[in-house]
Amino acid sequence: MQFIDLKTQYSLIEENVKARIETVLQHGQFIMGPEIQELEERLAEFVGVRHCIGMSSGTDALLAAMMALEIGRGDEVITTPFTFIATGEMIALLGARPIFVDIDPVTYNLNPELLEDAITGRTRAIMPVSLYGQCAEMGAINAVAERHRLPVIEDAAQSFGASDQGRRSCGMSLIGCTSFFPAKPLGAYGDGGACFTSDDALAKKLREIRNHGQDRRYHHPSLGLNGRLDTIQAAVLLAKMDIFPDEIASRSKVGARYTELLNQRGAASTATGGASVLTPAIRPDNLSVYAQYTIQVPNRDEVATQLQDEGIPIAVHYPVPLNEQPVFHVGLETGATPVSAAVAKRVISLPMHPYLSENEQIQVVDAVAKAVGLSSP
Repeated sequence: MQFIDLKTQYSLIEENVKARIETVLQHGQFIMGPEIQELEERLAEFVGVRHCIGMSSGTDALLAAMMALEIGRGDEVITTPFTFIATGEMIALLGARPIFVDIDPVTYNLNPELLEDAITGRTRAIMPVSLYGQCAEMGAINAVAERHRLPVIEDAAQSFGASDQGRRSCGMSLIGCTSFFPAKPLGAYGDGGACFTSDDALAKKLREIRNHGQDRRYHHPSLGLNGRLDTIQAAVLLAKMDIFPDEIASRSKVGARYTELLNQRGAASTATGGASVLTPAIRPDNLSVYAQYTIQVPNRDEVATQLQDEGIPIAVHYPVPLNEQPVFHVGLETGATPVSAAVAKRVISLPMHPYLSENEQIQVVDAVAKAVGLSSP
């Protein structure tokens, strides 16, 4: 059983991928070739914004977004501690300070009710993460940001293709950033990412930043990055876009089936308390792309060992909140983000991809039920 099955996906798009890569090999424009513009236009239309700017990685997309907003030393950016290190890493790399605000215990996303108390005179932006494939509560977050005249950067590295009340992830804030790392819902065959915005001036600045800060050849009005998306990766992504809508639907179906099967075992709940397994809670009017199907279980380490012994591949996203990482220990007392700390000790991610069969899911759920001491129906 595969945790993420890229082989089956490739079998469906093999000829298209090969043809698109062969086109790149023939024209030889490996940097900023025509496929870049084609992909950017297609992605911008998909998200529903005016501009997509391809980047070398999702990490560089976050960095470029903050550079475009001129965030730097002495500034503060509010974000979540329950995420991959890149979110806080890019804030700190610019000399700014990440301010970690705790998460909602049900969705695992940044809790908008805690934002007001975290805003100071040094706050320059809010950067929520749309974790595990579900959009953060962007409406509530944007409302707080508007009251304080703060930009919002959505870290949508795990949620490209997701939607909230009909609006696509990456298109619900001033700048949306995503990753095309191979394991993401829309993944390249190497690193890649993108920024999205409908602000023309910001789009121009982001394009300059990704290309060493130049607005034309050998003319550099600002500092930038070597942050360009490779043409071959754009070619791969164009091939994958042909099947991406179907994969979104399949991911939703697989995620819902997991929850149904766990409920049938009498193991699951989307609310705290009672059940041995806590399943993902998808907010009303949201469509999750289930970048991960992540549950909470008691005795996580023992459960993980039993699942692996049963041949079930698992992962833990994320075992240590960022504010407890040595590099980010910024004077917060232990327990400053209690929900994140508690969730980090209990989460475990199960195999998740669009091609997971019902029989495979039954095998996984049976193993989970056994590991947490529940019998099959």
